[in-house]
Amino acid sequence: MIDLHTHSIFSDGELIPAELVRRAFAIGYRAIAITDHIDQSNIDLIIPRIVRAVTALKNHVSIEIIPGAEITHVPPSLIPDMVKEARRLGAKIVVVHGESIVEPVAEGTNRAAIEADADILAHPGLITNADLLFAKEKGLTLEITARKGHSLSNGHVAKQASNLGIPLTMNTDAHSPSDLITKHFARQILLSAGIEDKAIDSIFQHAEKLVKKALGG
Repeated sequence: MIDLHTHSIFSDGELIPAELVRRAFAIGYRAIAITDHIDQSNIDLIIPRIVRAVTALKNHVSIEIIPGAEITHVPPSLIPDMVKEARRLGAKIVVVHGESIVEPVAEGTNRAAIEADADILAHPGLITNADLLFAKEKGLTLEITARKGHSLSNGHVAKQASNLGIPLTMNTDAHSPSDLITKHFARQILLSAGIEDKAIDSIFQHAEKLVKKALGG
């Protein structure tokens, strides 16, 4: 299992990074990104601490760990600068909290994330056809999520992205130990979203590519 959207105690997760990584490894994870919530108030605090934790752990665990960040509820006009700053501070995976149908995310957030060259647009809700086409043009990855509530629009995202050939990845948006999943369960979620069995391996392969890119490979 590769999971590129998780949260630690540095934002609203329950676990310190070391325990998050250990628990992920114990259920079969090969790679994990720690992507705590950031806005202007904490970006300079959160990312360096994630980077520090990842640096300390990486030679002592048998799992790839990627420092990242999730830009969350930031006004769309500020997202491009936030993406740049997150990368400058050491985030190797930049996720943007998309226009989930279960939260009052500002309209235009999906578009801003695509334009800003984020790596992953998380739970993008009822993403429009125009934004889908723009995501395809920019090579942005859309997320299928295991997260309760956010997952309600998985079917829409999967159908539209599959029809247009937009890359997908499967993430948990984990906040607690029970949110972590096995690769088998990830496959079940993808099937439930309407993705054909023969296409699922390509989604897992795309996650491998994102990991390789993040690690400089």
